[in-house]
Amino acid sequence: MSNTNPPETATGEPAVAPTPTGERPDVPRRLHGRKRGATRWGGCLPWAAGFGVLLLIFLIWQFPSFKAQAELGSAYAARVGCSCRYVQGRSLDSCQTDFEPGMELVSLSDDPATKTVTGSVPLLASRSARYAGANGCLINPAP
Repeated sequence: MSNTNPPETATGEPAVAPTPTGERPDVPRRLHGRKRGATRWGGCLPWAAGFGVLLLIFLIWQFPSFKAQAELGSAYAARVGCSCRYVQGRSLDSCQTDFEPGMELVSLSDDPATKTVTGSVPLLASRSARYAGANGCLINPAP
């Protein structure tokens, strides 16, 4: 009795020997050099999905704060824009230079018929202010 393995497999088929380059002829050429089970993402997909879920939870948790800041910023922009446009008589484009840093998302629109300027943050908030003569510009109540 010998402790060595037989040269053939138990099914009677001969063992496949690798070629001189180390490739096995029974494995398709496109799979040479790839580890079994290796994917293009290399195991990063679960980490990326977990990070995405945590980011989504953070955004949902902070949404009321984002909305409140957008509401405040749009009201401030409407008031400053209205004063600039109707009290000082400047163009609406030049009024946007009066904004504080960090208000790049706020845009202004003008309604000359009612002397109203509207400040808005896309998808979050919109507030308007109207010119009230000697009283200056007043922010309209929130709807």
